[in-house]
Amino acid sequence: MEFSHVPVLLRETIRLLNIRSDGIYLDATVGGGGHSFEIASRLNAGEGGRLICLDQDREAVEAAAKRLEPFGGMVTLIHDNFGNMGKQMSGLGISALDGILMDLGVSSFQLDYAERGFSYLDSAPLDMRMNRENPLTAKEIVNTYEKEELERIFREYGEERFAGRIAGEIVKRRSGKPVTDTIELRDIVEEAIPGRVRRSEHHPAKRVFQALRIEVNNELGILTDVLDEAVELLKPGGRLAIITFHSLEDRIVKQGMKRNELPCICPKEFPVCTCGRVSRGKVVTRKPVTAGEEELNSNPRSRSAKLRVFEKNGNS
Repeated sequence: MEFSHVPVLLRETIRLLNIRSDGIYLDATVGGGGHSFEIASRLNAGEGGRLICLDQDREAVEAAAKRLEPFGGMVTLIHDNFGNMGKQMSGLGISALDGILMDLGVSSFQLDYAERGFSYLDSAPLDMRMNRENPLTAKEIVNTYEKEELERIFREYGEERFAGRIAGEIVKRRSGKPVTDTIELRDIVEEAIPGRVRRSEHHPAKRVFQALRIEVNNELGILTDVLDEAVELLKPGGRLAIITFHSLEDRIVKQGMKRNELPCICPKEFPVCTCGRVSRGKVVTRKPVTAGEEELNSNPRSRSAKLRVFEKNGNS
């Protein structure tokens, strides 16, 4: 199956990155290369323009390499997690970037290719690894984590109100034989929750699958750890653009950008700041940018996408 991913908020992202033809940019989650293609199209190799692309999914890197082939040596592709962006830039001798893009969504390929185990719509092994070289899979989590830990994951990462009931049902079912298939897990979730909830707008397994995917790939932990480093990597005036797809990611991004804009940790009752922390820039998007009607009609998966952008201070 061909790797595909429809880039969401493409026009808005490219506009807000404020791309310079001589700039050096990082697409930290290249996916199928949709955003990267538009970034590279605006760069001039003769002026020093350059694009670095990372992705932890090897198939994504291979697909992006084909799509970005017309740009030749101006584009560098690396198989790695965006959490290692600082190490990778150092290895390339790049000390600062004009812009960084992080599209945190699961690609259309990963969702639609049943073998990857991200979807509850088709029978597949419980996998959910974005980097298939990592050892931890959803199958291992479902079959080895204690009930309390499963409940925590479903509640914190899936915001699932029936987390305890679902975790209990999983533990009960796996005592007979391991739970190994996506449809099998979907059926367990359905049986664990009240009938009225099963008939709600979203499939009841959606939140559980999201929670497992986040745990397998340590998505929130990596995002939290890398935000300040991403800002540090920017040149003065450089921009960080992040697209999120659920409230947990968006909250981390919103708080991280605010922390870099308003870093003071002095108690509110202090008349003046004494901590000495200096703002590193400003949030460009006071409210997150969301998809317009045209994009929603052509790409329903853009419905939950939110774009936030931070610009580093010119004197930083």
